[in-house]
Amino acid sequence: MPPVPVSAMTRRDGVTIAVESPLGADLDLLFERHVAAMHADTPPESIHMMPRAALDDAAITFLVLRDGDVPVGMGAIKRIAPDHGEIKSMHVLVEKRGGGLSRQLLAALIDHASAAGLARLSLETGVQPTFVAARGLYAAAGFRECPPFEGYGPDPNSVFMSMPLG
Repeated sequence: MPPVPVSAMTRRDGVTIAVESPLGADLDLLFERHVAAMHADTPPESIHMMPRAALDDAAITFLVLRDGDVPVGMGAIKRIAPDHGEIKSMHVLVEKRGGGLSRQLLAALIDHASAAGLARLSLETGVQPTFVAARGLYAAAGFRECPPFEGYGPDPNSVFMSMPLG
């Protein structure tokens, strides 16, 4: 994705969201938890998460949500076509959920995708009960279920969602 200037957005509660490298040393816990969550109840053939090193790519913008100096959430946008992006690796630490941080992070991802000129933003998530809250979050933001998009085929363990940007 071409670089789009994004400054950290400071929230009144001390939370910031900024573009960072996925290779930052203080992001280890986020990635460990994300990998564990994806493997907890999803069959291996249905895990579509990208390896951490693969997120360090010019076609990907990686955002980190920090509470003070502590990274507590992350998410990425991968450009999959000139006007179409995909949300990848969105994760907020479980002990930080329930306070609106996931909504803030998702809003920042959507805003960034829109500022980058994307006309559509899509994602893949799981059908398992552990993904109910995530699917609700995405639906509340305007995402609707759709057929598999670029790079995916039908998968009984996946839900595909998309929204126009505008």
